[in-house]
Amino acid sequence: MEIKRNGSQPSTAGSPDYFTGAVRLDQPFQQTAPAMLRGAIVTFEPGARTAWHTHPLGQTLIVTAGCGWVQLQGEPVQEIRPGDVVLIAPNERHWHGATRTTGMTHIAVQEAQDGKVVDWLEQVTDAEYGA
Repeated sequence: MEIKRNGSQPSTAGSPDYFTGAVRLDQPFQQTAPAMLRGAIVTFEPGARTAWHTHPLGQTLIVTAGCGWVQLQGEPVQEIRPGDVVLIAPNERHWHGATRTTGMTHIAVQEAQDGKVVDWLEQVTDAEYGA
């Protein structure tokens, strides 16, 4: 058993290759093989969001604070709030993040397939974000 104490690991900034705006990542539970579970606590400042992406084995988002948006390709943007759980199926093309005026924090949980948890795609445009 291992206990990772709150504050014992540094936060990191979301890479501009995969995020737009100010995003903070805390990764307290990153299991090593043969376990497949990976997860992070992700905090988006207002206007911040992920790029379009997919997950080979899907993803679960648990919203813990603020108000955000999530969108599957070809579907309308959906609002998400604390207590909401978003289940994203394997290989569904999607993005998620804060609204324009409100920050949002969620726990993101996904499993690795052959060591990979995400396939990053192009950035979400301002027009797509405002849709």
